Amino acid sequence: MSPRVVTLAHYYTAPEIQRMADKVGDSLELSLYARDAQADIIVFAGVRFMAETAKILNPQAQVILPDAGSTCSLVTQTDIAALRAWRESYPDHVHVSYINSSAEHKALSDWIVTSRNVDDIIAHLYAEGKKVIFSPDRNMGAYLNFQYGYDMPLWSAVCEVHDKFNEDALNEAFAGVSGQAFLIAHPESPLPVLQRADYVGSTSGMLNWVKSYQGELSATIFVATEDGILYNMHEARPDLNLVQAPIYAGCQCNSCPYMKLNTVAAVQAAQAGQGERIDYLTPEQMDAARLPIERMLAFSQRYVA
Repeated sequence: MSPRVVTLAHYYTAPEIQRMADKVGDSLELSLYARDAQADIIVFAGVRFMAETAKILNPQAQVILPDAGSTCSLVTQTDIAALRAWRESYPDHVHVSYINSSAEHKALSDWIVTSRNVDDIIAHLYAEGKKVIFSPDRNMGAYLNFQYGYDMPLWSAVCEVHDKFNEDALNEAFAGVSGQAFLIAHPESPLPVLQRADYVGSTSGMLNWVKSYQGELSATIFVATEDGILYNMHEARPDLNLVQAPIYAGCQCNSCPYMKLNTVAAVQAAQAGQGERIDYLTPEQMDAARLPIERMLAFSQRYVA
């Protein structure tokens, strides 16, 4: 019997890759799907930390990343030894880590969060009287501190894609719109961008905002996130004027170079059993990383729609 191959693709991959997938989604959706997939082989068209998460949640499956170079700046900007020392300097704090992190990083965490459930989980911890440190995304942590009055110490890494969005370029773009304009933004963006957004939320959250939009059809909707999601937004609402937010004057061209390594040829090769196999994690590493992930998944399934 041939092995059952399941292909997962993140919203930030190219449209042709999404059309090859059995499931397209954001980090939380794909994490849940990977955990429950009855698959012999999981091909993860995304980046390495996502494939690692799939392996941690479904260790019996063979997980393949189409291109070995598909990493993330939040991972490459985080030195694990320095992270461990930072965590140990806050012994009475709960360490909450964004899912955009390596398996080693997750193993040093108490909770894992996604951009969809981070608000709820951190609010839950504060309601329990806990103190929190947050890693690795500095921009997301800064927004949470600003929005809710937290005082979380933050790690210093950023997403190199979202960090390029800036207030000056947005001001110029808004000035060039004669009618109504909106901004929706991912919380990995810098705080000045998020402060002027009409909606801040996860990739799926922004997509749902677009799907449910009932305002003027002539309005311009600027989208401050990776350009891959524009495909899904245009598919859902071809009647809307959706434009990627600029990163500098005149430029609407912000793509994740690591996501775009997932080419048709690379995904096809992975489906045939080639590519980068996630077989380097030890059982001890996976056990340590799985605990905070499963804590998040249990919370999300109970509390987060």
